Amino acid sequence: MMVRMDGGAASTDPDRRNSLLAEWRSPRTWRTALYLLVALPAGLLVSTLLVGSVIGGLLTLPLLVGAGVLLGALWLVGLLGDLHRVLAGLLDIHFARPLAPVSGGLLSWLRATLADPVTYRTLLFQLIQPPLIVLCWVVLGLLLTVAALGAASPLWLLDPAAWPVVWGDRTVTPSVSAVVGLEFLALGSVIVLGGVIDLFGRMWTRLAVALLARDPGAEAARREVVALRRAAGRVALGDDLHATLLDLTAQARDASTADAVILLGRDGTLLAGSGAWPDALLGLPDRLPGPGAADVRRAPDGTLLATLPVTLPAAAGGPEGGVLRARYAQGVRPGGDELAFLLSIADHAGTALHAAHLIARAGARAGEQERARLARELHDSVAQALYGITLGAKTARATLETDAARTRQSLEYTIRLAEGGVSEMKALLFSLRPDALEEGGLVAALRQHAHALETRHGLTVHADLRAEPPLTPEAQAAAYRVAQEAMHNVVKHARAAQVWLDVQVVPAPAGAAQVVLSVRDDGRGFDPQLLSPGTLGQRSMRERAAGVGGTLEVRSTPGQGTTVVLRLPATVRAVPEVSA
Repeated sequence: MMVRMDGGAASTDPDRRNSLLAEWRSPRTWRTALYLLVALPAGLLVSTLLVGSVIGGLLTLPLLVGAGVLLGALWLVGLLGDLHRVLAGLLDIHFARPLAPVSGGLLSWLRATLADPVTYRTLLFQLIQPPLIVLCWVVLGLLLTVAALGAASPLWLLDPAAWPVVWGDRTVTPSVSAVVGLEFLALGSVIVLGGVIDLFGRMWTRLAVALLARDPGAEAARREVVALRRAAGRVALGDDLHATLLDLTAQARDASTADAVILLGRDGTLLAGSGAWPDALLGLPDRLPGPGAADVRRAPDGTLLATLPVTLPAAAGGPEGGVLRARYAQGVRPGGDELAFLLSIADHAGTALHAAHLIARAGARAGEQERARLARELHDSVAQALYGITLGAKTARATLETDAARTRQSLEYTIRLAEGGVSEMKALLFSLRPDALEEGGLVAALRQHAHALETRHGLTVHADLRAEPPLTPEAQAAAYRVAQEAMHNVVKHARAAQVWLDVQVVPAPAGAAQVVLSVRDDGRGFDPQLLSPGTLGQRSMRERAAGVGGTLEVRSTPGQGTTVVLRLPATVRAVPEVSA
């Protein structure tokens, strides 16, 4: 149901019910009186317009004008129905927004309007509203008259001649006891008047909800579908768990009749919420519903609480993920369709919780793998360099006074190891921080890696790197990783003595420039026909190249070395305008 009745006429406040003037102390009574006052001229106006347009259309139907007048009358039914819906706001009734208007022309609108049950319910309300509102005012007028006469009875006692009361052929003479009785009668009329206004408010509330509410099924289905679509998109995005859960609770509240919706973890902690929720009602309930079920019970303050399980996916290894709880105002009770919608929101919340757990676990595992790789790199490079530096320094100290030439050789060896260790450390930092490429550039990163390769493995690296190539940060990272993998393969498989590293910008046949990175060695090579493309790290290199719009080519001949060529599209750099 998509009609909200805030506050409600069914208030159960004991302090108010124990007072004779309870209704007069309620703002709802005064709003109902205002509604009855405004609805009388509004109802008469609506009836006059509808009856006049229908009669005018029937009389002018032979002149071909009547068809348009009758269509106007049909349009007035919906327009004047919206007027009554606005007036129903005085009764604390707030109707859902209408569905989008039907497009397709006059015939489509006429077909949809005549097929909509809301049209006939609205017309029925407009027909029965004027006589009912007149009847209400007749009753209220009688009570007001009795109250006014009773309140004016002291004037009759003071001057009976000015206020003669004739009963048949006799003139009634007032007495003090009669006037006191009339005063009590006036007070009773005022008390009864408040109760009657409250009763009329309940009657018009039920009548407006029954006849003016738009199709609750279609309206609720539309809102729930929109909410579930947005919830699914938010869960799929999965960038921030807390923001995702907040959005889910907001969607559940907006698309339902609940006043507040919260999500609780399996230990009862508040994960997210939308709407005001009393602290006294926080925490898990005594009885948790099973999977796919809902538990609806009344809270101590008279509101309804619906509790639904947040079920994790089967892959999570357990169904418990917490609960979703919805709080409803007095007089509002969720239907089965709404509970099914809230259960779907709870399932989305379970998916979001499970996805966040998987992301955290994958991040932890990736961190462990990265730490293990870092430990291997440090052991194979920097640690060995430091060990060599220590041996060289000890040798130099031992031969300092006996063999100056050997001391000089040891110091030179130590200096080379230190420089290599620094290069290894810088290369390692570049591999750990891809964003350092953007700061230092691809050329600087490749030069550091080449220096480390010479120092550590004794290779001669001919680096022809030229100027910094115009590449995006993503393409820079891909180029560095491909070069790193290619040089790693040289060390591991090629048994080469020399490596040629080259980066240049060349024009492409189509006119767009390309950045070409090549790694060539003089090693033993291999036969490409005998090896699958997925070996020697080629698969990862090809995936990196394709990921940034580039291509990878591997050429090799047994005994003549291997060449790896990476081609990437160069970015177009804006040329600054020069003012004349």
